[in-house]
Amino acid sequence: MNMKKTFLALPLSAALLVPTSMDVVNADEHNMPTVETEAVELRASLDKLFSEHAYLAVETMRKSAEGASDFEASANALSANTNELSQAVASVYGDEAGEKFKTMWSEHIGYFVDYVKATGNENEEAKKLALDELDQYRQDFSKFMAGATDDRLKSDELAEGLQMHVNQLISAFDSYVAGDYEQAYAKEREAIDHMYGVSKGLSSAVVDQFPDKFNNTKAVTPAADLRSNLNHLLSEHTGLASMAMQNGLDESEDFDASVQALSNNTDDLTAAISSIYGEEAGQEFNKIWTGHIEDFVAYVEGTAAEDEAKQEEAMKALEDYRDNFAMFLEEATGGELQADALAPSLQQHADYLFNTFDQYAAEDYEMTYQTLRESYAHMFAASKALSSGFVAQNPDKFASEMPSEMPDTGMGGSAGSNADI
Repeated sequence: MNMKKTFLALPLSAALLVPTSMDVVNADEHNMPTVETEAVELRASLDKLFSEHAYLAVETMRKSAEGASDFEASANALSANTNELSQAVASVYGDEAGEKFKTMWSEHIGYFVDYVKATGNENEEAKKLALDELDQYRQDFSKFMAGATDDRLKSDELAEGLQMHVNQLISAFDSYVAGDYEQAYAKEREAIDHMYGVSKGLSSAVVDQFPDKFNNTKAVTPAADLRSNLNHLLSEHTGLASMAMQNGLDESEDFDASVQALSNNTDDLTAAISSIYGEEAGQEFNKIWTGHIEDFVAYVEGTAAEDEAKQEEAMKALEDYRDNFAMFLEEATGGELQADALAPSLQQHADYLFNTFDQYAAEDYEMTYQTLRESYAHMFAASKALSSGFVAQNPDKFASEMPSEMPDTGMGGSAGSNADI
């Protein structure tokens, strides 16, 4: 495996859905399961864009309610995500469709903003109007997507899935405003998870609609599910870690809940590792992974106390984590993943989180969210490399044939149980 190539961070420019590179595997050119087909690349691109939308939408709604200094930068990041989604749609369905998507998608974000403002003004009538607008949006958007995919995605199923998306974001926001932070973070995680069902359903529809453009490969296979589940858990780790670090510095009331959400993500990652390598390996992973999170917390504490020695100690501890975790993965995969190739990417993950936090502490919010998005994207390259190693080591676990029909997920259901990869 070319680890240097696999660990290249995904660019923040729009990820085109129709591949232009042949650095993939044609369905007729391999007999082994793989995570590196054109159809799986499509699904991974949609995983990134849709999940990031949910994550940024929740955080932006919270920032607005707080009147936070970084609200505008957060909203700009959400807008940039919309631009990339629109360009991705245009790459498949043309510029006119891309512009229509952008208009509708931007409008639904605007309705969430209206709901946030109405909540702040305690205006129940305006809140109801925003929800009514969202209801009309989901009907119109469902028809648009069903038409674009030649009814491969069904309008009624799409509408149901979009209602779930609306409910999750509204519930996450309402819980936050009510001070029920544990519920707020639980709903945020549900909203993120839900979008992996969206990318699974849409990528299946696009591949079925344009099979020649994807070399007749499939977006939904056991290996693709593995990569998607790791996409979910690793990127969510980065998103939750970044916000927990901000909350720690700000001494926010929701700090404990954000740390608990991050811990729950760790539990899911542990279960995922255990499902392949057994409970003992899972527990070893948990110990290493939890330790690196504690090192980031120590860095936050050092920053808040202006204690440079504690900051440096935390950074040194993370260097040790990098080497230990890289060796753990090399041993676990029987050498399919090489420690010396893994270490630089693990260091890059640490650097991204440090830089995001330092920029936030320095109140350079535009750079904060630019780096945060780069950090989020980086984890999708990491999950590609890890899933490649896991599949290469355990081909029999990922070789079963998937149903020839598209999954009946519409834009709705979850991508599946991420605890069992």
